[in-house]
Amino acid sequence: MWHDNETAIDYLNFGVVADACASMLTRAEGEPISIGVSGGWGAGKSSLVKMIAARLKAPAEAAVDAGDKPRNTFVVLTFNPWLYQDFESARSALLQIVGDEIVRLAKENQTIADKVTELWRRINLLRIAQLSGEAALTLTTGIPVGALGKTLNAIAGFFSSPENPGEVAVDAEGIASAANGLLKPSEPFSMPAHIQAFRDTLEELLAELEITLVIFVDDLDRCLPQTAISTLESIRLLLFIRRSAFVVAADNDFIKAAVKVHFDGAGISSDVATNYFDKLIQVPLHVPRLGLNEAKAYLVLLLLEREAKAGTLTRGQFESALELIPKRLRNSWKGETINQEFLYELVGANEALRSLMNLAEGLASLLHGSSAVNANPRLMKRFLNTVYLREALSAPQGIKLDIAALAKWHILERCDEALAEALAGQVHSDNDGRVQILAEAEGAAASQAGLPDPFKDNPFTRQWLQLPPALGTEDLRPLLHLSRDSGTRDFGDDNMTPDSRKLRDALKTATSAHQSLTDLMSKVGPDQTEMAMTKAWQSCATTRSWKRNNEILMLIECCKAFPELGRKAASLLDQAPLKQVGPGIIPTLGAQTWAREVLERWKDLNELTKATKNAIVNLEAKR
Repeated sequence: MWHDNETAIDYLNFGVVADACASMLTRAEGEPISIGVSGGWGAGKSSLVKMIAARLKAPAEAAVDAGDKPRNTFVVLTFNPWLYQDFESARSALLQIVGDEIVRLAKENQTIADKVTELWRRINLLRIAQLSGEAALTLTTGIPVGALGKTLNAIAGFFSSPENPGEVAVDAEGIASAANGLLKPSEPFSMPAHIQAFRDTLEELLAELEITLVIFVDDLDRCLPQTAISTLESIRLLLFIRRSAFVVAADNDFIKAAVKVHFDGAGISSDVATNYFDKLIQVPLHVPRLGLNEAKAYLVLLLLEREAKAGTLTRGQFESALELIPKRLRNSWKGETINQEFLYELVGANEALRSLMNLAEGLASLLHGSSAVNANPRLMKRFLNTVYLREALSAPQGIKLDIAALAKWHILERCDEALAEALAGQVHSDNDGRVQILAEAEGAAASQAGLPDPFKDNPFTRQWLQLPPALGTEDLRPLLHLSRDSGTRDFGDDNMTPDSRKLRDALKTATSAHQSLTDLMSKVGPDQTEMAMTKAWQSCATTRSWKRNNEILMLIECCKAFPELGRKAASLLDQAPLKQVGPGIIPTLGAQTWAREVLERWKDLNELTKATKNAIVNLEAKR
């Protein structure tokens, strides 16, 4: 199974974007910069953010590996507001994280200890102001008792001393001491002045430490609207300070909606909501949408990763694929596509792996073109997780199905639920789980003919019908049994006896009349013979050419044994695709009493070929 966590391994050809973003942060040379990474749910924002962070850390890590002393040009912090879903916690958590990191970095530098203490006290006062909800505080008694008193318990849990950031060291007296030396009693607390002093102190400390603080804010669009806005307000306190940078990953549409919720009743327009985020972000960066090549590459790498873990693909082959696929994607503008030849080269002559590559190629086109998936990386990963989960459930239940069949059915469930339910409704025990209309549609799609109802004649449906393997001639009951998570399945009663099943199978392969067939029919009787005849006829639908006599043998032999089955045989014959019926089978059919009424009706239909019509006319002339 594939987890839903972000990764710094490039499966999506985001490396070039991450390189450009890291380069932009480096070339800023200490000037403040804010980058917004925008993209929908599951588009790969978190992975792109992780790749950017990895590139910023790489020089220091390389220095350590080489035995040199690393120079902390960049200090990377990651803040996930989703972990602080409580509105008040999110307001102060970012300040806490920044304060803790500055204290950690300054431990060995005693010359800036006083500035660190000052920064920490100012952070605490900002958090007091945020948590109390007051725009101004008056320290007439050393600490405001009014609104702040109501949140005293909440505040106490958030303060730590700069010497021991992890330890809680406050009570009412401790909170008052946080302001000691910064404000005079009875002097109004000026929030703008205090914010500026905090920013100045932080900027001086970053300069002293000779570092650039890069804060990555992720999962903002998973938060409740108020939490998202409170996080953005906290970001504003730290924004545009020299030697600071922000990379904020969020869905633009979500931020617009959150702003509207926050200012509910203010009647703000969409433009105002957009501008709110734009004022925080200097460089807007959209996560690249996956094209067909990228979608194919992503599926291939996910499947190869699984095979490498299972041992059917060597680790060396997988590492090679990780190198070659992104390289080819970078050159896709030159016409270097992820084609079948390239994929076969990755896996060698192993037929099972080649089959997986074919599957990835077929799925990619459907998952890319479907509006239900739209090549969303998270949805593609979940799609594969569902398919392989069903495979894991199949063996304990005695079901043998290959991945391709499971994937073909699940993609229909995911992208055209109505058609999937319509086909599932036609699966019964009395037709051995086979759906005649599906077999006809797969044949029509292969020959570029029109599709029968209930199939919509659109590119997705045609591609799905042509995706191997063909399902029309297969028993779909095992497939639907494994998909019970998506619908209730009832296949009805199966009244066939073991002997009638033997007869059915014998009829499907018979090319001439023989005594064993007749004996089996006599043994099972007319009712079971009719069932066997019907199911054998339906099972052979896609392989029947309508030009050879042995293809209609099953109808003829069953009606010889039991003439009363003629009506059923005529109804099966009457479903023939008339354009395909050849003149060669007409004499044999003409000799059957039960078939003459059907032939009489056929001769007046325009769909029948001229040669076949003439064959029917000649029969009548001989009688």
